[in-house]
Amino acid sequence: MDRLWTPWRLNYVTTSAGVAAPACIFCAACEAFDREPLVVHFTERAFVILNKFPYNNGHLMVVPRRHVARLADLDAEDLMEVMRLCQLSERVLAREYAPHGFNMGLNLGRSAGAGIDGHLHVHLVPRWTGDTNFISVVGETRVLPEELHTTAARLRPAFTELSQR
Repeated sequence: MDRLWTPWRLNYVTTSAGVAAPACIFCAACEAFDREPLVVHFTERAFVILNKFPYNNGHLMVVPRRHVARLADLDAEDLMEVMRLCQLSERVLAREYAPHGFNMGLNLGRSAGAGIDGHLHVHLVPRWTGDTNFISVVGETRVLPEELHTTAARLRPAFTELSQR
C-alpha cells in the first residue's frame, strides 16, 4: 500500500470532525500578521494569506481586516482595497508561477461552501492546463510540490516589489 503523508491536514480533519475551531482564523492572523507565517502581504485595510489547505500551490486569499461576512457589508474603501489586493495577487502569482489561468471567487455563507463563513475572503487559485490528474480525480488527493513556507518565502518579495509600482 502506498502512503501519501499530509500532516498539515490534521487540524482540518480534526476540526471537521467536530472539534471546536478557534474564534476567527482571519482575525487571529490579522492581529498577529507580523508573526503569522502564512500572511504574505498586509495593508491598512486588508491582507493576503496563503490557504493552509490549498487546491494548488500559490492558492491565496485576500481578506479585509474588518470582520464582515458579506461583500455588501464592506465600505467603499475596504472594497477598493480588497479588489486592489486581488489585482496585485494576480500579478504576483502570474509572475512567480506562470499559471495558464486562475479561479477567483467568494463563498458567502456555509451553504455556499464557505469554510469560514463569518469573515469574507476572496480565493485566488492559479491553474495550469492538465493540473487535475488521476490522483485528484480517482484518489481524491491533491499533490502539492511546494511546501507552504517555501511558497510564502517566494511570494513575499514579489508582493513588496509589485505593490510599490
